[in-house]
Amino acid sequence: MPILRTARATSAGGVVHRLIDGRVQIALVHRRAPVLWALPKGTPDAGETIEETALRETREETGLEVEIEARLQSIRYFFVRGTTRFHKTVHFFLMRPIGGSLDAHDAEFDEVRWMDLSEALAIMSHATERSVVDEAAALIEARRASVRSAEASA
Repeated sequence: MPILRTARATSAGGVVHRLIDGRVQIALVHRRAPVLWALPKGTPDAGETIEETALRETREETGLEVEIEARLQSIRYFFVRGTTRFHKTVHFFLMRPIGGSLDAHDAEFDEVRWMDLSEALAIMSHATERSVVDEAAALIEARRASVRSAEASA
């Protein structure tokens, strides 16, 4: 087996959420072959910040205009392409939609869909991304509880 050279790779993306009938939903991207349900993310263009990359890639892959609400965890993993072993870091952000349409997503994915949190967690392809969604869900719930508390004391 040839000796693999190593390289670093970086991506950024987001957990885009909305509230429908009291239920939190997130946007997932889907590819039929090979089957993939995932969070939108991608590689920085030259000169972009991680935040700019996350906003652009999420817009391109979902069709949604979004804004960042908070930084979430970054995930790290290894993969091999050819004779190179990549150490990849993906930075994630909690995002909310401010415009756009899922119908406007690019051709990289076959479908983009809003899903209730429980359904999304059950169908997502990667455990590392599920942990990011778990973190996002806890943050969203903490914010909702804070709002309810403030409303109750007003």
